[in-house]
Amino acid sequence: MHEKELSCNPNNDTRAARARLVYDARMNPSMPNRNRNALSVSQLNREVKALLENSFMTVQVEGEISNLARPSSGHWYFTLKDERAQVRCAMFKGRNLRVGFRPKEGDQVCVLAKVSLYEGRGDFQLICEQMRESGTGRLQAAFEQLKQRLSAEGLFDQARKRSIPPQVQHLGVITSPSGAAIHDILQVLQRRCPSLPVALYPTAVQGAEAAAQIVQAIELANRDQRCDVLIVGRGGGSLEDLWPFNEETVARAIVASRIPVVSAVGHEVDISISDLVADLRAPTPSAAAELISPDRSIQLRQLEVLSKRMHRQILRQLNQQRMQLQHLRQRLRHPGERLREQSQRLDQLELRLQRALQQKLRMQGQRLEQLEHRLERSSPQRLLARKQALLTPLQQRLNTGMQRLLKYKQEQLSAQMRQLHGVSPLATLERGYAIVQDSEGQAVTSSQQLKAGDQLVTQLHQGRVFSTVERTDD
Repeated sequence: MHEKELSCNPNNDTRAARARLVYDARMNPSMPNRNRNALSVSQLNREVKALLENSFMTVQVEGEISNLARPSSGHWYFTLKDERAQVRCAMFKGRNLRVGFRPKEGDQVCVLAKVSLYEGRGDFQLICEQMRESGTGRLQAAFEQLKQRLSAEGLFDQARKRSIPPQVQHLGVITSPSGAAIHDILQVLQRRCPSLPVALYPTAVQGAEAAAQIVQAIELANRDQRCDVLIVGRGGGSLEDLWPFNEETVARAIVASRIPVVSAVGHEVDISISDLVADLRAPTPSAAAELISPDRSIQLRQLEVLSKRMHRQILRQLNQQRMQLQHLRQRLRHPGERLREQSQRLDQLELRLQRALQQKLRMQGQRLEQLEHRLERSSPQRLLARKQALLTPLQQRLNTGMQRLLKYKQEQLSAQMRQLHGVSPLATLERGYAIVQDSEGQAVTSSQQLKAGDQLVTQLHQGRVFSTVERTDD
């Protein structure tokens, strides 16, 4: 089990010391300013929960899923465990909708979570914000499979790829607006060619939604028609972090792009599917900027110094604002937390109700089986035998009456059929008459309805004759 990003908040020591003072004041009567009132269970759980949530920021925890429950509210409840320990976890509906796979019992996952306490039971738990599958073996196998398939289609062939313009007029960059890649690219361009226009198409570069956003950014750049070269990439990371650039949709979007594409994903040792299908592969985003930009070493040093100074100042201001925002976020208690706890309690009650109903149904089923056995032992078979003896002659009488009635109705039907046949058009056809119809099935009663060349169908007593009108005579 791995944990990262533990908080080093200086206020935690103060809170812990205050909590110890409260404890000592309640338990030690000799202390001054003592309060002899004991804590209620809810107060204790509330203070422990606040201490836990304020002592930790977010943690990454890896383990195996067990006891997975998905109630009708849409929340997930499960346990993460390893060889020696386990911890309860909850992932609410608004968060688990962003998970790119459906977890199941026994899955090895890594979650990004907040440490908390469920006040209703005093259970230590993790409130999960993100979840991903652990391990790179599955991803590597998928990478090799897609690589072989695209290679067989000829998407890696050098003859298919387009050349990069010798003088780039407008550069497009498809990457995260806050990542290291755009920073490195702009830094290189600032040194080599500060006058080169750059259009940033911001997109996520990792996570379940990254691949679709990258494809949309490539399509948007092609619709804009402003750029003559695109750099698609990001900084280094693990195979899971770089995986959006190994998606087939991204590879085919690069191939379909009318603008030449330079792929710059990760470090020099990282090879992605995007690198293989792109028109040019650069080992890093900085190297991509080096490859497509002309060398302008004569730029003013003073401007470079001022740019770096401004950049450092902006970073310093951003860091200060980020720290202040983080401090305010820790102090702010979101009203949705209590709602989530009530929702979690409702889910637990729902699960208990389901178990109680199932137990009730089993008891009723057993009772029903007992009654069925008693009914079988007191079965009225003798009464049924007497009724059966009375029913037999009645059935015979019914059958006899039905046969007589059926014979009478058949004779009536035969007589009516003979009467109907006497006035039927078919009887007329038997005497040598015919019915003439045009090509649309309409009966022809006058030669004025026809003209030369019309198709006729003549219905005889047996069969039809198809003919063509040569002339008509009124």
